[in-house]
Amino acid sequence: MILSTTSTIEGRAVRDYLGIVTGEVIVGANIFKDLFASVRDIVGGRSGAYESSLRDARQQAFRELSEEARSLGADAVIGVDIDYEVIGQQGSMLMVSVSGTAVKLG
Repeated sequence: MILSTTSTIEGRAVRDYLGIVTGEVIVGANIFKDLFASVRDIVGGRSGAYESSLRDARQQAFRELSEEARSLGADAVIGVDIDYEVIGQQGSMLMVSVSGTAVKLG
């Protein structure tokens, strides 16, 4: 599955637009408590555990996006947008969402 933030795939024509596809992942409060509690994990102003959790959530959201596109018969998803949003009471959760247009390439 080709995923691209651009509206075209170089050298390939879009034959069919199959619709908007999405993937969402919500990381719960316990992860944040654990991450902020482990200050020793912070090196050079960066938290390896926090970055790893965000990376995992983003990868899972992309997997969901790809699976939805594949179920429509898509070869690619174009115009991919990645968003991060703090949600829940007192910002206790983080949502990672990705969306784009599933297409069949010529």
